[in-house]
Amino acid sequence: MTPSAAPSGPSAPGLDIPAVTVAPGSTATTSLTVRNDSDIVEAYSLEVVGDCAPWATVEPPRVSLYPGTSETVTIRLEPPRSPGTRPGEIPLGVRVLPTERPESVRVPETTVHVEEFRELHTELAPRRRRGWLRGRYRLAVRNLGNTSVQVGFSPGQAGEELRFGFSPAKPKLEPGESAEVRLRVRTGKPVWFGSPVVWPFTVDTTESGDQEEARRDEARRDETPVRPPLDAEFVQIPVFPKWLLAVLAALLALLLAWFTLVRPVVRSAAKEAATQAVQARPTPGGAQDGQSPGTGSGGGKDTQPDGNKGAQPGSSPGATPGTDGDGTSAGAGQSSATIDLKTSGGASKAGTYKVPQDRVFAITDIVVANFQGDEGVLTITFGDRKITTIALETFRNQDYHWVTPIKITENDAVTVNVTCAKPGTPATGRQAQVCHEVLNVSGVLSPTRQ
Repeated sequence: MTPSAAPSGPSAPGLDIPAVTVAPGSTATTSLTVRNDSDIVEAYSLEVVGDCAPWATVEPPRVSLYPGTSETVTIRLEPPRSPGTRPGEIPLGVRVLPTERPESVRVPETTVHVEEFRELHTELAPRRRRGWLRGRYRLAVRNLGNTSVQVGFSPGQAGEELRFGFSPAKPKLEPGESAEVRLRVRTGKPVWFGSPVVWPFTVDTTESGDQEEARRDEARRDETPVRPPLDAEFVQIPVFPKWLLAVLAALLALLLAWFTLVRPVVRSAAKEAATQAVQARPTPGGAQDGQSPGTGSGGGKDTQPDGNKGAQPGSSPGATPGTDGDGTSAGAGQSSATIDLKTSGGASKAGTYKVPQDRVFAITDIVVANFQGDEGVLTITFGDRKITTIALETFRNQDYHWVTPIKITENDAVTVNVTCAKPGTPATGRQAQVCHEVLNVSGVLSPTRQ
């Protein structure tokens, strides 16, 4: 088909271009007949102009015609299959420029109808998830077509044990746009024991256009899958794995063995050892000179005079050391004293216990308590003799014992000096305001003269 138009002056070609329809990614051609109605030999340069120029060519791009002759050239249209190629009616123009008479240039025009096309690119990541009840996935969707689409998703699972949720449910994408959709998969009930359960499922991606296009093309009105479904798996792991059951069984066996076999033996051995210790321990003050008083806290040799060896053991807690409960004079006996000391942060403070008149205190045991976990320095002195210096942060409870007692004479004192660097935190969980230490000394308190 090569229709022509009447000439409009000397050397004016007769030009006409039929309309054409082309689909992006394909090739379409139309024709243009150039006729030389002038009286000279003329050469014509042909060039496509307008929106179609980037993807349209003329073959051949230059023709030479004798007077009264014509030639048909081909216009090749190859729009790319990309979101940038918009659909609809696009004007096409071809500039025909005569070489000898350039003032007679002509630009014949026609219309190119670019068809719509749809193309979605969808990715599901990850393809495999593990969890107790639910899993999360990401759907990346990109519209590679040249028309806007409404994207939908249709999940599928054989036994319908899974429930699905998409957010957003149906995104609308313009050409070239992309979106990320969150997919949530959830099972109906947990798996308590055993092996993991694998739930395979699929996701179909569907699209639908606008109402105008649906009226034009009945086949595209309903949502239709645009690509094969995406495959994925949700691996439901048990709440209690197999190795945990084995550990619980082993612990139960150990407990049964303890209560049925080990514990009775240990209790029997402990009772036997306690009975032997009680039978071997001498009464206080009843040991002879040169003999060890046993395994008690005052574990040194008895240095009391013979006149005090008959003293009664263990006077009442409220009695004055060295007297019986009725206030009468008594011999040597076990005694203890406690120094309770509270010191402000950054300060130093001392607490003392003074040995009574006409008494000698033979110390065999001391116990120091730092129950708050204070920080600082604690120094213990017996009379003018320094016993130890301890950093408070290195202990909570500390005890010392002597086989040979340390004797403190009358009017001398047991002194504990605390320098508080930082109060600690007791069991209540709140930091204390002051440092708080307790020292307990015990031994034998005896008269200086028998």
